Amino acid sequence: MKNLGVVITDGVGFRNFILSDFIQEAKTNFEEVIIFSCLPKTVYKDLDLNCRIIELEVFEESFYTWFFRKAKEVTHLQLHAKGNFGIADNLNITKSKARNPRGYATRFIHQYSKLFHSENWILQYNKWQQKTFRSNGITKQYTALLKENKIDTLFFTHQRPPFIAPLLYAAETLNIKTSAFIFSWDNLASKGRMAGNFDFYLVWSNLMKQELLTFYQSVNENQIAVVGTPQFEPYVLNKYGYNKDSFQNKFRLDPDKPTIFFTCNDASSENDPSYLELLAEFIVQKKLVKDVNLIVRTSPAEEPTRFENYIKKYPFITWNFPDWNISREGHQEAWTQRVPSVADLNDLKSLLQHCDLSVNVLSTITLDAFIFDKPVINPVFGNETNGWFDDQKFLKYEHLSKLVDSDSTDIVKNEKEYLEAINRVLNHMDTKKEQRAKFIELQIGGSLQGTSERIAKTLFHL
Repeated sequence: MKNLGVVITDGVGFRNFILSDFIQEAKTNFEEVIIFSCLPKTVYKDLDLNCRIIELEVFEESFYTWFFRKAKEVTHLQLHAKGNFGIADNLNITKSKARNPRGYATRFIHQYSKLFHSENWILQYNKWQQKTFRSNGITKQYTALLKENKIDTLFFTHQRPPFIAPLLYAAETLNIKTSAFIFSWDNLASKGRMAGNFDFYLVWSNLMKQELLTFYQSVNENQIAVVGTPQFEPYVLNKYGYNKDSFQNKFRLDPDKPTIFFTCNDASSENDPSYLELLAEFIVQKKLVKDVNLIVRTSPAEEPTRFENYIKKYPFITWNFPDWNISREGHQEAWTQRVPSVADLNDLKSLLQHCDLSVNVLSTITLDAFIFDKPVINPVFGNETNGWFDDQKFLKYEHLSKLVDSDSTDIVKNEKEYLEAINRVLNHMDTKKEQRAKFIELQIGGSLQGTSERIAKTLFHL
């Protein structure tokens, strides 16, 4: 029997690996499971996990650590930008005009990496980044914690946050096996480099496995295990959600009307309020073929202040503000410290299960809706020339181009298409059931039932 260390980096990891059955399944496979938490220990107080929880001191990067991490990330993007719009777009986003040391350094890195970008350079930057941790006091704390708890395998529930790098370095110095779970469907084909190099990688699907081999040339096939994702496992667990009557009572819905579920991204998705207002006006102006209930769920990554005017203007809208509480102030990545409640997971599952149509701007929630076989409309009106925020560019990102090719959602690019798509669904003219099932099969490489058990067993046998 071995000891497993589980690194919870943020609120999404908390939902995926703490509110699922993962910890219980891990405890049946390992002698002891110890949670190393980048969240405050208090967020676990109401959960009966029956395992040790160690709150990690917050790590803040030095300039040198930041420099080598930035060089690694930009070089990775330079290496893979050709022929990949999403990576090229993110490469452009990493540019800086700031007149400070990091701004000047970023411009130097961009110029240098245009000339020198290879997997070998990336690995060298990673090696230099890791060396910056050698004399760091927090790294020494992490090393002592891993020794004291006799960790045999250290499992990172997210591969990207920079603040996990010193813990990874500590594990490397102790020859502890490390593994990382690839966090989301867009992380490999669109985002920058991981926080470091791991011994093993757990991925959602065979598609994600091929992406990992493509974008991480130093990774071998035998380092990768296809396990599915616990992100959706709570949807098949009976302990979460409400029946339809309880759902309708909770949200005060008219049971004789179909319900539209509109979900918002964070403020970086600038057109969300406009799409919501259009939908609300369809209702006000009686343009829909049926009267409907409308529920709007704001982003858990931010306060819903940008929707205050719509709350007042459209009193018929039912609002669901995610119960994700800020567990720590002043963190370098503040959104990571928002933690969901069990009640919020109950709400989300019930909303997906009992609503009739999901509307969102190319969010992962599209996959959540597919799991409940709900039709999805993705409004994207903006392009390079029409004055809207250009959200159509995201259709060229690799993970979303597959969504386009699948024809599993209605991707609408103007008001007329938007209205027609909604009315088709309300008229029971949904023709995309088979496409939804195929897309879920492509993205998730295993049944939702038993996901946590599968991951725990895989970690034990690595």
